[in-house]
Amino acid sequence: MLDEKLVEQIVEEVLAGLRPKAVGPPKQTDRPKCKAAEDRAALPPLSAPPVHPALEEKREAGALDLASPQAKAEILLRSPQDPDALLRMKARTTARIGVGRCGPRLNTRTLLTLRADHAAARDAVFTDVDQAMLDRLGLFTIQTRCRDKNEFLTRPDLGRQFDEETLAGLREKCVRTPDIQIYAADGLSSTAVNENLPNILPVLLEGLPAKGFKVGTPFFVRYGRVPAMDQVSETLGAAVTCVLLGERPGLATAESMSAYIAYKATVGMPEARRTVVSNIHRAGISAVEAGAYICDVIEAILAAKASGVDLRK
Repeated sequence: MLDEKLVEQIVEEVLAGLRPKAVGPPKQTDRPKCKAAEDRAALPPLSAPPVHPALEEKREAGALDLASPQAKAEILLRSPQDPDALLRMKARTTARIGVGRCGPRLNTRTLLTLRADHAAARDAVFTDVDQAMLDRLGLFTIQTRCRDKNEFLTRPDLGRQFDEETLAGLREKCVRTPDIQIYAADGLSSTAVNENLPNILPVLLEGLPAKGFKVGTPFFVRYGRVPAMDQVSETLGAAVTCVLLGERPGLATAESMSAYIAYKATVGMPEARRTVVSNIHRAGISAVEAGAYICDVIEAILAAKASGVDLRK
């Protein structure tokens, strides 16, 4: 049998081998340092990007809207070389600049903002225009041949047409043969109509009569596409027809409206005969400014008796 002292010695040696060994500093060598390592050592330590106090308060309260212009204006890069220049660039474009990254991936904040913008775009398509807002503006509603939102999205042709009963009601409720017929349509962004129509429509309804023009009865079209204006023009005999329509939303904005204007529009006419004033939203052309500009455009169309590319001739 093994001696007890020998057994204890063996156990002690085994335990000593299992214990972690202390790691000391690496030995200094005479090998020259890597230039990249020297450059990294000379860089200033990373600091958090500047945050506006108001944003900081909302962030702490958990109420920060990632899709808001204020949140998008925030610099997400760490230690930018020229923060002021970056802020000026961000103020001039809706492009996603200065967002930073984590390795090859987007930062969590940037990814969440993308998802928030995508959700806003989907909401703009699938929600309905605020009926209370239409009532305040005194607009009655007609509907194209689309029965619901799904058919509107899958059958664009039906969004360009009205049934005869609807057209008969339009003749009954509206002024006939106006100089200018203005109406609104949801298009692909109900959000655009909700945000811009209350500000742009009053400018048109006041500015055009002030220029001496006869303006028709305004109304709202549900599930309307742009060429629906051709049938409206033929039905009411308007010299100029202008539709204020919600545009297809994107990740930059979900509330952009456009004004499509045509002189004596007819069903099946070329798209080149339409004049378009686009990018009407709070980060583009303001609704009030666009309304004043559209008044001048319509005046020029009536004077030239042409619209679209023909107006440029």
